[in-house]
Amino acid sequence: MNEVRAIRDAAPDAAEPDSLPHNIEAEQQLLGAILTNNDIYDRIASTVRAEHFFDPVHRRIFEIAAAKIQKNALASPVTLKGYLEDDPGLKELGGPAYLARLAGAAISAFAARDYAQMIYDLAIRRQLIRLGREISARAATVSVDSDPDSQIVAAEQDLYALAEKGQSEKGFVSFLKAVTEAVNVANAAYQRDGGLAGVSTGLADLDKKLGGLHRSDLLILAGRPSMGKTSLATNIAFNVAKAYRRGRLPDGSEGAVGGGVVGFFSLEMSSEQLAARILSEAAEVPSEQIRKGDMTEGEFRRFVEAAKSLESCPLYIDDTPALPISQLAARARRLKRTHGLDVLIIDYLQLVRPASAKDSRVNEVSEITQGLKAIAKELDIPVIALSQLSRQVESRDDKRPQLSDLRESGSIEQDADVVMFVFREEYYREREKPGDHDLEAMAKWQQIMEQVHGKAEVIIGKQRHGPIGTVELAFEGRFTRFSNLERHWEPRGDEGF
Repeated sequence: MNEVRAIRDAAPDAAEPDSLPHNIEAEQQLLGAILTNNDIYDRIASTVRAEHFFDPVHRRIFEIAAAKIQKNALASPVTLKGYLEDDPGLKELGGPAYLARLAGAAISAFAARDYAQMIYDLAIRRQLIRLGREISARAATVSVDSDPDSQIVAAEQDLYALAEKGQSEKGFVSFLKAVTEAVNVANAAYQRDGGLAGVSTGLADLDKKLGGLHRSDLLILAGRPSMGKTSLATNIAFNVAKAYRRGRLPDGSEGAVGGGVVGFFSLEMSSEQLAARILSEAAEVPSEQIRKGDMTEGEFRRFVEAAKSLESCPLYIDDTPALPISQLAARARRLKRTHGLDVLIIDYLQLVRPASAKDSRVNEVSEITQGLKAIAKELDIPVIALSQLSRQVESRDDKRPQLSDLRESGSIEQDADVVMFVFREEYYREREKPGDHDLEAMAKWQQIMEQVHGKAEVIIGKQRHGPIGTVELAFEGRFTRFSNLERHWEPRGDEGF
């Protein structure tokens, strides 16, 4: 072993004035163990890869050994000799005889995983050092194309990618573990009021149909302009944030035991406009009066009191326009790290930019929806993305939307776990008002308007975990508020006890 170590002491860090962290002995021990017993490779393959080795010769040895083992062929000093005979790095170490010395100095199999983890940890440290140098070099280079804000986002993305390395490479999970997790989710739903598996939207009928907002789900909320997509999204955001309670979760960690922290990317409206909508709902003051400042003293007092009560609401709004999907993901990660994040809402999908220009709009939307689904899985939160519908809805007699009405529907429909449509028949009926001279038509129109007034439908067109169908909600246009629809045969929330 000392002979092998002595040979390596002269190696590769001469090019580095300040030596990067590494452990040549750990690399030698692990390679020797693999060449002696190929079964060890399967135990450490999910932890360490060729690029994690510091020494270039060790990197090539591991790469060739891994390729042979993956083809069910033997990887030993004898079988690797032919591939590395002409390797200049290996020649400096004494040629193929170095492979035999590695195998001869191998440790027992039980320590292989510890050495693999050590090699991986040191590789991450080296990448951190290199990343720090790159950030420093970029900051020192002053150019028009590279402003400080974009450099910060790029650095944050690189750091987060480094932090998440290995976490997404979980590989297979035993059925026992998967079943245990499923039972824990079901138990949490059983213990929770209302029997919801996910975060409550605050709308009872919608919760019954969806079972709440499930973690790692991508939910698409679509509709034509003026149907109330943004209103419904802000209502859900407000309900979730208002119900937020922090406590100890069943697994012992701290987190949201009621409601949740909400992130809202408002790419269409400013944060002030969005806040005004939420305050309109909370204070029951029409949003147009808030906008114009046309309020009575009582309404203004309610408005201020509502604003004070919502100060501590964990609802965070980002109104940066035309965000690329990569920056959106980076900002969501940052919010989760700094304040926590339980629900993410994007208003709306078609205003998100792809990371790079694509040859067609369909491919761009596909990249965006895949990116949103990746955020949902990575951060383990429900992501609600609003979406526009194509104009073909308007040309039909029945204007209730369907899956084929989604713009660039292929990728949106495919990547989403839930697709919901907001539909208000009242909006269309209002525009069919007959002339005052046609009394019969006017009477019929008024009768229809009475039936549809203040009502909205949320049509669930796709749901991976449950049934499709329609949920009826009440809609108060003055306050841009959706609420549970009261039916005369059901007791009100404060009655029947």
